[in-house]
Amino acid sequence: MSSLDLAGLVCETIGSRRLLAHPFYRRWEEGRLRKDELAAYAGQYRHVEAALPDVLSTIATGLPEGRPRSLTEENLADELGRPAPHLELFDAFAAAVGARPDAEPGPATEALVELQVTAARDGPVAGLAVLAAYESQAAEVAATKAEGLRRHYGIEGDGVRFWEVHASMEASHASWSFDALSEITEDPEPVIAAADAAAAAWWAFLDERDTC
Repeated sequence: MSSLDLAGLVCETIGSRRLLAHPFYRRWEEGRLRKDELAAYAGQYRHVEAALPDVLSTIATGLPEGRPRSLTEENLADELGRPAPHLELFDAFAAAVGARPDAEPGPATEALVELQVTAARDGPVAGLAVLAAYESQAAEVAATKAEGLRRHYGIEGDGVRFWEVHASMEASHASWSFDALSEITEDPEPVIAAADAAAAAWWAFLDERDTC
């Protein structure tokens, strides 16, 4: 399948569960999140961000030499140091909103991280499809978060840099996961199944954050 066909398939699978349609993100856009909700969100999202390098590394290891592996390794390199380690950038955001650095993961957070880790171990198709369900939305989500933080919460500079970096970076190569998938599978079924599981897990993660 082509990269474009796969992108359309994943978008259709996500359906109404697009992240920016969730009430939690709508309240973020409108400045209606309490500071403690932002802090709790950051404390939980950190677990997802911290796991991502290992997820990408596992996917890359399962791929033969070639373009799909190179694309995955490029994204791993981004996570680890372009323009700085992304976990460090995230921690600056977390500090700006008062997150606890030692927050224990909630059940939905654990389930989301476990899905990403398990999918990567199951093989590159599942691992990439799970990531694609998020990556296809990442630039728009990150840009909206950064704008909301600046406009409604007075957070600038290092406090929004993580989201600004992702808004720019994901916009420039948002299709990488679909490009990689298009070269390693012609079967849409495992892509649909993994994207559906990812959409459900991300929605549950935001449900767990949405306390109003």
